[in-house]
Order: sequence, then structure tokens, then C-alpha cells
Amino acid sequence: MSTNQTLIKGATIITMDAQGDLSVGDILVTGDTLTEIAPRIHADDAQVVDATGHIIIPGLINAHMHTWQTALRGLAANWTLLEYFRKMHAGLATVFTPDDLYIATLMGSLNQLNCGTTTLADWCHNNPTPPHNDAAIAGLLASGIRAAFFHGTPKPDPQPGQKPFWEVPHPRAEIERLLKAQLGQPLLSIQAAVLGPHYSTLDVAMHDFAMAKDLGLIASLHQGGGPARTPDGWEKLEAAGLLGDHINIVHGHALNDVQLQRFCELGMSFSAAAESEMSQGHGHPLTGRLRAFGRAPSLGVDLESVMSGDMLSQARIALGIQRSLDNVAYRETHGSIPPTSTITTREALSWVTVEGARMLKQSHRIGSLAAGKQADLVMIRASDLNMQPVHDPVSSVVMQASLANIDSVMVAGRWKKRHGQLLDVDLPPKLLALRASGGKIMQALAL
Repeated sequence: MSTNQTLIKGATIITMDAQGDLSVGDILVTGDTLTEIAPRIHADDAQVVDATGHIIIPGLINAHMHTWQTALRGLAANWTLLEYFRKMHAGLATVFTPDDLYIATLMGSLNQLNCGTTTLADWCHNNPTPPHNDAAIAGLLASGIRAAFFHGTPKPDPQPGQKPFWEVPHPRAEIERLLKAQLGQPLLSIQAAVLGPHYSTLDVAMHDFAMAKDLGLIASLHQGGGPARTPDGWEKLEAAGLLGDHINIVHGHALNDVQLQRFCELGMSFSAAAESEMSQGHGHPLTGRLRAFGRAPSLGVDLESVMSGDMLSQARIALGIQRSLDNVAYRETHGSIPPTSTITTREALSWVTVEGARMLKQSHRIGSLAAGKQADLVMIRASDLNMQPVHDPVSSVVMQASLANIDSVMVAGRWKKRHGQLLDVDLPPKLLALRASGGKIMQALAL
């Protein structure tokens, strides 16, 4: 028997690819790659996994999460965005050590794997020193998740004699150091989490966007949350030739329709965090406005200090709120209930698979199940009480499935979870360290 091949047999397979779905089919994995997907596959030397009664989907992609906040779960659940800025960035964030970043990032990443996420965009903006960056990256690597480390910058209140964070250019030398240090890590990429024109001066925005373009990085930025520091910044950035498909906008509520349409034309990507945005006061997610221009968002959890890390919940919430907005608009115009839904469950599933891959510029590797792509997949127990009977597998996954049904998770051909349990992880001491970190941070600020 070859340990290099795994044959997964008898599953319902949702590929999210041009091949289409299989009501019953097999998947052959060779090394870290999907070799074949077909109704029946013969591979005499492969390790066989019986997936009868399971639905297999592509590994979920969390396109935006501040994983460094894992030890503060639930703390910000009742905060608005203004409270979050004051209490988190100007307060709690300032006492984090590299060890705090390591345990938070490790445990947050493990939870993502547990929930069926195989790719995490870790937007790390509480990293005042190189050891903080190294610790966060070490946590990602130790978890075994596929990760994009978006290197950000802290947001403390300015001290006397210091420039405020919005006047400080992104530290290019540190990103270059990380790019060199992490070269050859197959599951990791280094990207840039910049301030953007909404949260910085024009000079800083120009510097940061030029840096990202020069280094070939995705530049991701928050857009929204109060008045812009550089109201005409986007026009000046475009005039300088600094916009394109490597720019990712998170939230985006402050954009008008003219800007949004232009950014769609330029191929820029958008990441919504529907539950977080509705909870903290951003406004309605950008989903419907993007759909009007023929585009779609990727989705992210954003803050586990506010809500859970489950990406299927994010897909369901984003779907529900946009359907509600569309239904209300129809009723106001026509005076009746719409004849059909505006968004299908398959489209919602694409937000946490296909669109996440597009945002990370990795559609050729992840986001769908197809021969030649990376073997990132999730096995969902469709035989469970809350899943039966399954009439429409996609709808069952999006509307019924939860963490309780995530049986197995594979990243790059390696099982990270089997039969409902994470593999090769001694959780009790790590949970103890996570609780100690959270308690220490809270105690430091007398909260």
C-alpha cells in the first residue's frame, strides 16, 4: 500500500468547479494534489477512506480574521466599532507579548481547521516588533493550516513626541525580512495589511501601495468606520497607477457607487465580514452592491473577540441578510413578496470557497475541487440527525451543517482532522496557555 496516495470513496462531492457535482463519487489524492475526481476510481496501492454518507466540499477560506484576538473571545461582543477602537487597539493590544501572539494565532488557526477552514488570511495588526511577527507566523506554521500572513501595523494612541500611526509608512524592511525568512514554506504566503487612504495620510497611502506593487504583494485595507483621513486618496492612487487586482478592500461601506463600480472594473477584490459589520455598526454588508456590478465578496470572521470562527455560519448570515435586504426592496417596489430568492445557497458557498481563493490570487490552487489543485477538502457527516434527509447537498451544507458535522479536514493532502478530532494536537496544555494569556491581558488593564 502506498502512503503517497489516498482514495476517498463513495461521497457526495460538491466541487464548485466546472466539472460539476457528483451525487456519489471518488477522489484520488497523490501527495498534496488532487489527482482525479470521478464516479469510480481504481487505485490498488492507495490508502482507502470510506466516505459513504458524507458530503465533501472544498476547504473553506476565511478571507479576513484578526487571529491575535483569540484569547479575548467574547470580550467585544457588546462593543460598537468606536468602543472596539478605544478598548482594543488603544488599550488591550498594547500589552500583548510575542508569546501572547503565538498562542492566540496557534489556537485560532486550530479552531479554523476544526471548523473546516483550510486557508486563513491572518490580518495581523498588533505586531510592534519583529519577534511579534515571528511568533504569529510560528503559530500559523505550527497549526498546519494554509495561511496568508497579512503584515499590519499597531494602532495605539499617539504618545507625546511620536507621530500618530496614520502618519507612519508601512515598514518595508520588515516585510522584506519576513519574505526572506519564510521562503520555501509551501503553506504560507506573506502579504501586506496597509492602512489605505481611509485611515492614513496621502503620503503614507502612496508609499504603502507603491511598496505592495513593487514587492508583488496583495495589499489589503479596511475601508469605513468614520470619516476618511484622505477623502480624495483613491483618485490620486489610481492616477499614480497603484490600483489593480492586488488590492483587497475589507468592509467597504464608505465607498460610493461610482467608486465601487470603478474598483470592480479594475479587478480589485472585496472581503465582507457580515456578522461583525452588522454587530459593530459598520452598516449592511457590501454583498448586494457588488452583485449589481457583477462581482461577489469573499467572507471573513473578522473578530473572534466578538463572534465564533465558523465560516459556514458566516456564509449563512451573509446570505440571510442580503436576501432580507432584497426582499424588503422588492416589497417596497411591488407591494408583494418576491416570486423567488435573489441568491442561491451555491452562490453563498462560493463566497467562502471560490471568492476567497480569488481574493488571495490562488484560484489555480485552492477554492474548488479539480484535478491538479491542492488537496484541501472537508468531509461533512450527512448522516447526522440535523442533516437528514439530504435533498439538495449544497443547501444542506450552507443551511444545516455546523461544526458538529465537520468529520474530517485535509490540507495539502494531509489529514488535520479525522472522525471529529484534530490530529497530532495536545489541546489541554494549549488551552491552559490560551486562558492564561487572556487572563493576563485582561488583568493588565484592570478589565
